[in-house]
Amino acid sequence: MSTPLLGEMSPAEAESVYFNEYPPPKTLPRHEALARAFIDLHVEAHRRVVLVTSGGTTVPLEAQTVRFIDNFSAGTRGATSAEYFLEQGYAVIFLHRQYSLLPYSRHYSHSTNCFLDFMDEAPAAADSSNPGHGPIMVRDEYQDQMRSVLRKYRYAKQNNRLLLLPFTTVSEYMFELRSIAKLMQPLGPDALFYLAAAVSDFFIPRSRMAEHKIQSSELPEHMRGSAISSDEIYTGENEENPSSNSRKLVINLDPVPKFLHQLVDGWAPEGSMVVSFKLETDPSLLVYKARTALQRYSHHLVIGNLLSTRKWEVVFITPDEPHERWLRVPKSRRSKSISGAEDQVGLAEAKKGNPSTLEEVEAQQVNETSRDGIEIESLIIPELVKLHTKMIEKKTQPAQ
Repeated sequence: MSTPLLGEMSPAEAESVYFNEYPPPKTLPRHEALARAFIDLHVEAHRRVVLVTSGGTTVPLEAQTVRFIDNFSAGTRGATSAEYFLEQGYAVIFLHRQYSLLPYSRHYSHSTNCFLDFMDEAPAAADSSNPGHGPIMVRDEYQDQMRSVLRKYRYAKQNNRLLLLPFTTVSEYMFELRSIAKLMQPLGPDALFYLAAAVSDFFIPRSRMAEHKIQSSELPEHMRGSAISSDEIYTGENEENPSSNSRKLVINLDPVPKFLHQLVDGWAPEGSMVVSFKLETDPSLLVYKARTALQRYSHHLVIGNLLSTRKWEVVFITPDEPHERWLRVPKSRRSKSISGAEDQVGLAEAKKGNPSTLEEVEAQQVNETSRDGIEIESLIIPELVKLHTKMIEKKTQPAQ
């Protein structure tokens, strides 16, 4: 009798099988301790806490990982959104891909200028004991900009409003998400889950994974060992005159279980709000896929976006009226984007002429803009906070 695939199991069965495939990350106990203390502090203060997940997840091809599958996500949406959540008074647990963009430092770590371009060396004081070494200063033209970012960052850190927790692989992400969600139980409706991480859809189960680096050419018989079979020999692309002692690598990937069911129905606090994202490249599929996800997992909001227009427009898909609501940065305020396609703005909109677009929201106060224009996250987060507030009010109102 064959073992059922993870996708054919119940959510609870898939959870058990998946988490038994991998040992917990070595950093998990420390991260749990940090998260528990952070959450307890804000429960006592009656403050809302949002878990923002950000960046991509790797899928190792070997147990001792040399090669892995990755995706393009740099964590821009998550890092930017975290800043706006902090401005709205939330405490933020920022579960992020290691070395991806971070709140506040994102303004400089991934700038088109090297961060050293923002600094200069001032002349040394006349009475300095080391006349050849002047103090390092921020250049005049960047003073106001850097002062604003620095003040916000220092406020968040000094008041313990921001907790940074890194992950790398998809299994590490899953372990961290499950643990933190369960630790957030005392928050009840004050908890918000903003799942902006680009989670891998496929993985190699640990039980099927090669222990050592997959070799790129044929090895002599006496060097193969029991752990390396001919099926694991790696080769590159087809060649005009292919080598007779090499083979192609064929990788069988299993679908990563969709743990959104488990998050909504078990891990997350009762009454909390769960927001997921749906990224597509085909405009004709975006709204349909977002609606399908919302119906399948019974959470509260799917934020859909096209790869080519994600910096300028998103759609809120909700179970309540109007079901589909577009937030769109006006053309005159759009940031520059190398990968953006202006002619695709509006193509995914299922309800043409939808009045709930950002052309009407333009008159609202926008707290923060990039140097090139409005960051769409500055519009997403206030609208999301309104929805969260309504949910909390419904949960806390006495029964009539």
